[in-house]
Amino acid sequence: MWNTTSAAQKFGIEYPILQGPFGGNLSSVKLTSTVSNMGGLGGYGAYTLSPPEISDVIQQIKASTDKPYNINLWVSDTDAGDGTITDEQFHQVQQLFRPYFDELEAELPGKPLPFKSRFENQLEVILHEKPPVFSFVFGIPAADILEQCRRLGIVTVGAATTLDEAIALDSAGVDMIIASGFEAGGHRPSFLASAESSMTGTFVLVQLIKEKVKVPVIAAGGIANGKGIAAAFRLGADAVQIGTAFLATEESNAPSIHRDMLFSDAAKTTTLSRAFTGRLGRGIANRITSDMLNQDKQLLAFPLQSHFASHLRKVAIEKERWDFVYLWSGQIAPVLKHRKAAELMKSLVEEANQHS
Repeated sequence: MWNTTSAAQKFGIEYPILQGPFGGNLSSVKLTSTVSNMGGLGGYGAYTLSPPEISDVIQQIKASTDKPYNINLWVSDTDAGDGTITDEQFHQVQQLFRPYFDELEAELPGKPLPFKSRFENQLEVILHEKPPVFSFVFGIPAADILEQCRRLGIVTVGAATTLDEAIALDSAGVDMIIASGFEAGGHRPSFLASAESSMTGTFVLVQLIKEKVKVPVIAAGGIANGKGIAAAFRLGADAVQIGTAFLATEESNAPSIHRDMLFSDAAKTTTLSRAFTGRLGRGIANRITSDMLNQDKQLLAFPLQSHFASHLRKVAIEKERWDFVYLWSGQIAPVLKHRKAAELMKSLVEEANQHS
C-alpha cells in the first residue's frame, strides 16, 4: 500500500500526509487536530508565539487529539543583525510606501522597535513539552539540541530548498527532510544561499535529494490532491506536506477573504515578493507586488519590514482594499475543491488509493 512508508512508520501515523504548519497566526488547533485525528500529521506554525503561548497551544492540541502532531519553528527568525535599522533606512521605506498609506488615508507608522530572536527561548518549550514531531525552517538547530530531541524521542524534520541544504541537514542528523519546491506558498525557507537562487521545483528536488541522502524525504510544493501524492511517491518521496489546500479550509485560521481568494480567479496568478515581510515568499499577485519589483534594496530586513507593512495591512483589511493585502498561496491553488479539512483528507486518501 502507498501509505506504508518509512516516514509513516517513523511518525506513527496511518497516512504519510503532513498538513503544512502555517506561521503568522494562520495555524489553528482545530485544523491540526482534525488532520491528526484522521490519520495524517497535523502541524502548527509557532514561530511568532511566545514560549507561554506555545505551551498553551500544545496543551490545546493534546486535549483535541491523542495522535502525533508537529510543532514548527524558525531557526533564523531575523535578518536585522542587531535588530535595529538606521533612520535613513526607515525614511527610505517610508517614502516607498507613502503613496499607499496616503491612498488609504492612513498615517505612516513609526520606526519599528529593535527585534531580538526568540528561537532559543522557544526551543526550551519544545524540549520541555516534547511534541511528537519538531520541524524547523531557515536553518539547522545546534547539534546539542538535535541530540536532546533524539534522547527525548522527538522526531526532527528540517526543510531544504536545495540539494546542498538537504545534505547539510542529513549531516546534522535530522530524522527527515522536507524538499520544499518553489511552487509552494509562503516563505522560501532557504538558508545556505539566497532564496532567489534556490528555485528548484519540488519533483526535481525530491529526486536530487533521494540520490544523496538516506533519511526519508517529504515532498512539499505543488501538491493538493491524491494524483500529486501518487506522483511524488513514484519519484521517491516517503511523505508529502500539503499547505495551500489545508490553508483554504474552514478549520484554518486564515480570514474568510483569504480562503475565498484561494478559490477565486485571482489565485491563478501567484508571485514571489519580499515587499510585505522582507523575506521572499509566494502569494497571490497584487498591486504592491507589481510595484515593488526590483525594489528589494529599499526594503527593511525581516521581520522589521513585516512589522512596518502590518500597519498598512490592518488599514487595508478594515477598508476591504484587498489589492494592498498579500495573501499567501501556492501555485496549485486553481485545482482546490474542498473547504472542509475532513473532506479534503478523505479525498486525498481516496485519490491516492486510486492512482497508486
